[in-house]
Amino acid sequence: MELALAAAQEAAGHGEVPVGAVVVRGSEVLAVARNRKEADRDPSAHAEILALREAARRLGGWRLGGCTLVVTLEPCPMCLGAAQHARVDRLIYGAADPKGGALSLGHALHEDQRLNHRFPAEFQHDPRCEAILKEFFRARRAKTP
Repeated sequence: MELALAAAQEAAGHGEVPVGAVVVRGSEVLAVARNRKEADRDPSAHAEILALREAARRLGGWRLGGCTLVVTLEPCPMCLGAAQHARVDRLIYGAADPKGGALSLGHALHEDQRLNHRFPAEFQHDPRCEAILKEFFRARRAKTP
């Protein structure tokens, strides 16, 4: 989570919503990414998507079996779907997202028995993940007249 938090901090410094993601396989870090939607002008440039892409590139294939996706914020439906398609073994997230998180919204794609791949999604509450988001949005609201 430390690497994901550092990436989230970097995102905030670039005016992006502060979300960071890391893909690990055992003790090997395959990818670290941050949100880049504004910088890339790309609605799919979420930290999770970028981390999954980089991990797949490093491994030479899109199947990320044996990998864990660690993210500071509960993934949206798009990112949870990407993790499912990438065949990750596990998802860990540090802050819940009741307004946009796939799990909070009831989209338990990672557990859907109709699909050929399932994996655990673990909420490991980390107050630092919430704090960076709250501070980012507090500062944005303060700038808005």
